[in-house]
Amino acid sequence: VQLQASGGGLVQAGGSLRLSCLSSGRTFSSYTMGWFRQAPGKEREFAAKISGSGGATYYADSVKGRFTISRDNSKNTMYLQMNSLKPEDTAVYYCAAKNYGYNGLRVNDYDYWGQGTQVTVSS
Repeated sequence: VQLQASGGGLVQAGGSLRLSCLSSGRTFSSYTMGWFRQAPGKEREFAAKISGSGGATYYADSVKGRFTISRDNSKNTMYLQMNSLKPEDTAVYYCAAKNYGYNGLRVNDYDYWGQGTQVTVSS
């Protein structure tokens, strides 16, 4: 499975961005997918995840109510709609895929990773 994240950029605080993650796998709908982020000097942290069918989602408290994760299995693509962005959302955002199950919020729980896309929020 190869994952390619895109859609990052520079935005002012309060603005919005939509990230995309395209998967090359033919069994995209079988993977739980997640978004993680890594700010400079910090560890990579969980942001959001979505089940294979799209019927279940879960968010970190820091993004709940502002970010929305979704997927289109017909397009092998996952999305992260980010609204009301804050300077503390500045990070490299990574998409990831999990082979088995839905549980797990740690980096090590995911099996495949995209290359990351930079999101910078100016104050």
